[in-house]
Amino acid sequence: MWFTITLTPLLRQQLYRRLHQAYASGALRLVKRIHALLAMAEGRTVCEVAQMLNIGEQTVRDYLNRFLWQGVASLVYQRPPGRPAKLTKTQRQALAALIEAGPQAAGYPSGCWSATIIQDLIQRHFGVVYHPHYICTLLDNLGFSYQKARFVSAHLDEATRLEWRHHTWPKVLRKARQRKALLLFGDEASFAQWGSLSYTWALKGHQPEVPTSGIRRAYKVFGLIDYFSGRFFYKAHTERFNSDSYAAFLLDVLAQTHQHVFVIQDGARYHTSKAMGQFFAAHATRLTKVQLPAYSPDFNPIEYLWKNVKKLATHLKYFPEFTLLQMAVDKALLHFTQTPQAITALMARYCESLGAIAA
Repeated sequence: MWFTITLTPLLRQQLYRRLHQAYASGALRLVKRIHALLAMAEGRTVCEVAQMLNIGEQTVRDYLNRFLWQGVASLVYQRPPGRPAKLTKTQRQALAALIEAGPQAAGYPSGCWSATIIQDLIQRHFGVVYHPHYICTLLDNLGFSYQKARFVSAHLDEATRLEWRHHTWPKVLRKARQRKALLLFGDEASFAQWGSLSYTWALKGHQPEVPTSGIRRAYKVFGLIDYFSGRFFYKAHTERFNSDSYAAFLLDVLAQTHQHVFVIQDGARYHTSKAMGQFFAAHATRLTKVQLPAYSPDFNPIEYLWKNVKKLATHLKYFPEFTLLQMAVDKALLHFTQTPQAITALMARYCESLGAIAA
């Protein structure tokens, strides 16, 4: 049977526009459908169109019938739904909860999930068998990724941490603003002569190697950063951290400033010793101590600064001489004293969240 169609100029223009869209979106089946209609409008037979596009003659007839019935509205193509999922939506939610709880909660001796363990978990709980290679795709679809864990202190007192965030911190921030004081977060860092390791790009199968002498000597730095301005105070030395060196550092800061100073510090022994208690009492007119909750380094934005100093100064670097380490660290520290905006950017998320609580 011979079929032919006649296209108005407007309809032909719509077909070409839809053809361009199909090419742009990669809808190859729709491209074939439109080419079949255009070919038949040029007078080609169903057989000729089928051979030209390598499709069946009945398929060409179906294209024509749908076009005659629905017009341009028929020129859509939706992917077939495919094979039904082995796990229902409810089962996937239950699987996600089991994975979040950890392998030990599910009865496994390991503390780490692997594809084979999750394969066994799915089979045990839902009677479904997946290939281990697909497990990674399934986990990605569920919102999981392969990550390195981090240590969190088992001694955290969440009540104390909440009290600090919602009451202590807003009160301190308000007082510092009223007095136009410096609000300084303080901490210390040690930079080892053997450098520090980090991730970097390298050829597959060629793990980067960094020379090391094994000399266990470190360059030690006291630091304070201002919440309001990003101003950075530091003092480096080679001896151990203790109350005397900490007090000397604070005296240097007081000598460089004229405002009242609020110092937010952690619970290190040389911060809370009897000698430091006497020091803070003797300088109460210029200095106010604020104690962070125990085991809460995440409340101290200067931790982000130390990470960036190490990134600039010591990551994947070799220091055959201690003076070379000192020079590298001093250069990085000087960079941050000259770019306070870099410090405020480092702790922006922290400050923003705490500022919202204070407001």
